[in-house]
Amino acid sequence: MRLRVLPAGATAVLVETEDGEQAQALHAELLRRRAAGEWTEPEAEGAGRTEIVPAARTVLVTGLADPRTFAAQVLRWDVPPLVRGRGEAVELPVRFDGPDLAEVAARWGMSPQEAADTVTGTAFRVAFCGFAPGFGYLTGLPERLHVPRRATPRTAVPAGSVALAGPYAGVYPRASPGGWQLIGTTDARVWDPGRDPAALLAPGTDVRFTAVR
Repeated sequence: MRLRVLPAGATAVLVETEDGEQAQALHAELLRRRAAGEWTEPEAEGAGRTEIVPAARTVLVTGLADPRTFAAQVLRWDVPPLVRGRGEAVELPVRFDGPDLAEVAARWGMSPQEAADTVTGTAFRVAFCGFAPGFGYLTGLPERLHVPRRATPRTAVPAGSVALAGPYAGVYPRASPGGWQLIGTTDARVWDPGRDPAALLAPGTDVRFTAVR
């Protein structure tokens, strides 16, 4: 794995990877090493717990006492490939009633029911979060099933909408504008400020959709 480590302020580094799969693998390895006590870099005084924040092709690590030392460590690591499905998956029940399901199915060369079966048969993983609180970008669909965003975004997408765009699947945590392809709806609350943690889907979480008949 080829990494590039950039300074990000006095107590953080931004690690760039070649693609999203490598970013997820690095994130998983950082979490594993911290849990196993293999992380030797001390945290910056007064910075609180070190934070590990993945994105599409980067991982931000904050709260480091000596970012240069940490950067040198990371560049020496042998980061193994990402292995999916090791953890217990969060199950999200879905009604496959989205207005774009038929179009997505046609792009995939299958019926709407076959498209729904494909989604429920896929092991998804939260690569990173963004866009809105509780919105997880889920990966797992093979490249041949990636679909483009809509040419014209909708001004209002209902909360709980299950959607696809590019290599990602996601669930809208609240009503908002959006340009993803809507294939279904779920009653699962992916973001609840009264819950601890508020976000149901955190980076690294395995996710499976189940069909509601």
